[in-house]
Amino acid sequence: MSHFNELIHQPVRLQIMAALNSLDEESQLDFGTLRDLLGVTDGNLATHLRKLEDAGYVRITKTFVGRRPRTYVSITPEGRRAFSEHVQALREILGEG
Repeated sequence: MSHFNELIHQPVRLQIMAALNSLDEESQLDFGTLRDLLGVTDGNLATHLRKLEDAGYVRITKTFVGRRPRTYVSITPEGRRAFSEHVQALREILGEG
């Protein structure tokens, strides 16, 4: 049986991982775009991203565009593996795996 991941399973984190997993390996999402996509607050998103970053599932890159700070989020190879295993575990629970 595949590994059910309690960290990823939380609804907002599951949505974050699904959104990032849908991107190419080299792509990333702007923090504001991800926030708007998920319909969460800045603080809520930042808290969930911190947990995913601490687990090594996402990478946070902070830059400046002009004088304005920008934060970008991407999924790591470890995050892709963990997400894939979690999705497979869900499929097995549903009898589809």
